Amino acid sequence: MTSSGGHVRCLLGGTFDRLHDGHRDLLKAGLQAASHLEVHVTTDAMALSKDRRIQPMEDRMAAVEAALREVREFGWSLHLLKDAFGPAPTHTTADALVVSPETRTGGEAINRKRSEGGLEPLSLIEVPHRLNATGTILSSTAIRNGSMDTTGAPWIRTPWRTAVMAMSHAAEAHLKTPSGTPYPGPEEAPEVAMAAMLDDLTDLNGPLIAVGDVTARVMLELEVTPDLALIDGQTKRMALDKEEEVDLGAFPLRMDTASPPGVLTPELLHALEQALRADAPCVLVVDGEEDMAPLYLHLLAPLGTAIAFGMPGQGLMLQRTTLAMKERCRTILDAFEVR
Repeated sequence: MTSSGGHVRCLLGGTFDRLHDGHRDLLKAGLQAASHLEVHVTTDAMALSKDRRIQPMEDRMAAVEAALREVREFGWSLHLLKDAFGPAPTHTTADALVVSPETRTGGEAINRKRSEGGLEPLSLIEVPHRLNATGTILSSTAIRNGSMDTTGAPWIRTPWRTAVMAMSHAAEAHLKTPSGTPYPGPEEAPEVAMAAMLDDLTDLNGPLIAVGDVTARVMLELEVTPDLALIDGQTKRMALDKEEEVDLGAFPLRMDTASPPGVLTPELLHALEQALRADAPCVLVVDGEEDMAPLYLHLLAPLGTAIAFGMPGQGLMLQRTTLAMKERCRTILDAFEVR
C-alpha cells in the first residue's frame, strides 16, 4: 500500500530539540509522502555530545509523538538513532528519506552506501527551512541560544526597543507570584544563602548573572566571578557604605547605562544585549535601579543561564532561563505600560 505521496515507507532522523515549526514541516512532509513514516530520534549519547543543553531523549520523543498525533494517529513509528546514518543504508523496505537543505548531503551519502550494498536509492524529499519575519532560519540552535521562540519570533517585541516600559498593576500582580528556586538565609549573613546556591550550580550550562550589589559582592567574596553583574550602588534604595561596594576591578569590562526606578528603558535593553555578548566578565553599572532587569535578561539570554538576585530579609532567588521562563517574562512585559 502506498500513500498519496507515492511511497511505502519514509525515514526521518533528527534530534528534535525544543520541537519547533520547522520540525513540524519535516514530520508533515514525511507523513504526506508515505503510508508509514519512521522517525528516528537521536539518543542522549549522540545529542549531548553536541550541546549539553539539549533536552533528554524522553522529552524529545514525547514532543515528536505529540506532533505526529496532531496530524494522524496511525502510519508512523518512533525509533532510536544511535549513529549518524541509522538504519537507512541497509533498510530493505524504505523507499524515501526526508531531508533539509543542510542534511541533503547526508542523504546523498546514504544513497551511495545503499548502492554499494546493492539497494535502490531512497527518494530524497527536501523540505525548505522555515524562516521567520526577518529571513532568519528557525533552528533548535537559535532557540537554545535565546534569539527566538519555537515559532521563530524574537523574544523582544519591536516596540520595546524604543519605548520606556513602565510597571503597571497587571504586571505587578504577575510578579507577586514567585518563580525560581529560593535559598533562604539571614540578611546579616548573605554568604549563607549564596554558598548554598553556588553548591547547586555544578550543572550550569550557561552564563551566571548576579543582579544587585549585595549579590555581586558576596559572590565575588566567595571567589566566584559572575559572567555579568548588574549593580546600582544601592541596597533597599539606600546608598551603600564604602566597604559594601562591589569591587569593580574584579571585572575586565565595565558598561554604564540608565534606568529609573519602576521602568525599563531602551538604553538598559541595549546595554544588556551588549553585555551578554561580551567575551569577558562584565559589570553593568545602572544609574537608577536594576531590580527589574531579569525580565529583559531572560528574554535575551541563552537557555541554561542562571540569574541570582537577593530577596530582602529572605535570602536569594535563583532563576534558570528556560522556554517557560522566557514565556513568563514576555507575558509580564506585555502587561507593562508602553510609553
